[in-house]
Amino acid sequence: KRYTFQQFYERVNRSANALHTIGIEKGDKVSFISPNIPPLLEAHFGVPLSGGVLVPINIRLNPEEMAYIIDNSDSKALFVDAAFRDNIEQIKDKIPKIKEIITINDTTECEGLEYEEFLKMGSKKEVEIPVKDEYETITINYTSGTTGFPKGCMYHHRGAYLNSLAEIIEMSLNQYSSYLWTVPMFHCNGWCFTWAAPAAGAKSVCLRKIDPAKILELIESENITHMGGAPTVWIMLTNYAQKMGIKKFSHKIIITVAGAPPPPSLLRVLEKMGAEVRQVYGLTETYGPHTICEWHSSWNKLSFEERAKRKSWQGVPYINAEVRIVDEEMNDIPEDGKTRGEIVMRGNNVIKGYYKKPEKTEEAFRNGVFHSGDIAIVHENGYIEVMDREKDIIISGGENIASVEVEKTIYEHPDVLEVCVVPTPDEKWGEVPKAYIIAKSGTHPTEKDIISFCRERMAHFKCPKRVEFVKELPKTSTGKIQKYILREREFAGREKRVS
Repeated sequence: KRYTFQQFYERVNRSANALHTIGIEKGDKVSFISPNIPPLLEAHFGVPLSGGVLVPINIRLNPEEMAYIIDNSDSKALFVDAAFRDNIEQIKDKIPKIKEIITINDTTECEGLEYEEFLKMGSKKEVEIPVKDEYETITINYTSGTTGFPKGCMYHHRGAYLNSLAEIIEMSLNQYSSYLWTVPMFHCNGWCFTWAAPAAGAKSVCLRKIDPAKILELIESENITHMGGAPTVWIMLTNYAQKMGIKKFSHKIIITVAGAPPPPSLLRVLEKMGAEVRQVYGLTETYGPHTICEWHSSWNKLSFEERAKRKSWQGVPYINAEVRIVDEEMNDIPEDGKTRGEIVMRGNNVIKGYYKKPEKTEEAFRNGVFHSGDIAIVHENGYIEVMDREKDIIISGGENIASVEVEKTIYEHPDVLEVCVVPTPDEKWGEVPKAYIIAKSGTHPTEKDIISFCRERMAHFKCPKRVEFVKELPKTSTGKIQKYILREREFAGREKRVS
């Protein structure tokens, strides 16, 4: 299906009016369980226009996790893609606050109210904008919940608006752009591109699931100029392209990389294919991207390896954002590329707080800034480089080892497709690095190969002491590797992690 902006605008107004018809009032929450399809993009405008608050839900969650978010957010209406309707049937008794369930289904008949029929309930008459205060909540996005129940991050209208403008500027979006939806719209509202792309007049090309063959097809047929995702998405795409003998894109594509520090080896491949990589960094609490590795023209003279290294830095703050790297006393660390500190943020694209969790909000926003829990260094030019999540640091024999640093080294091995490094218990050192590796098709690296490769390139105490080859790694909906699952597997049966 294709819609003009005029048709899109009419559907958004119908959506807002139809929400009023089913009883949605100002401040009411509306949940969506949907992949990247037009109704979810419409919801990013229709729900706020109705005065409601959008709650996009990760489609990869299990039914119980979905039920928690629907109930915790106090949602009154639920829109669910037909592919996930069975999930809702399992939890109907656990979401009593839901008054109406609308099924998004354009292929077969379904029970209850269907989305297109729902739209017909509303007129295309323009809805008066209901926002009286720019700090009113526009959406609630839930964290991944890796350390317990997920937290609902409250985004306000001002933050969404300003971050969308920043995306337009930082990513060079305009009316001639064509944005491919490889970033889940339910993740940080698609890094705010759900608002930024339409605001710039760019074409949005929806993609139900990540499919390398389909992505390469759409790049050509829709003249895609922009797309984004975690490093694993691009590893998958470049690996498939190489198998198909595709060495270069037919035109320039701006690729936004986030979710984890990209290995230089991946950046090298993308550059050879003709992509312009823009590395960004952020969290659910910062509407997605909060910093960007702004490129210096003088860096073009550097070697391929040095350029790739700089492209993997997380860079400098976005427009309207503030970032500091501080020690435990909240002092700024020196720009020496060695001293480590925690990343703290504030600005228009930092959340209002966690929904119904004032104690968690107070803890995260102590000292008047948001504490990310991420550890970084600052280079002499003021550019940030994330070294690790605070909880992912490996403490071996009293020495701190950044798992990201070990991963970057392993990624240089020609037979490695993907890698994740986590701590594993060790009688002598407390814990040591262990590497989980997916080997490239047709290769057969051994544990000895990998360890020897690392020992030739980094301090021996940082090298993995154990290597396990696997067929897949646990990932989030955005393709980010879930280290905590592998870490918990290593420490299963122990009361606490060794440190």
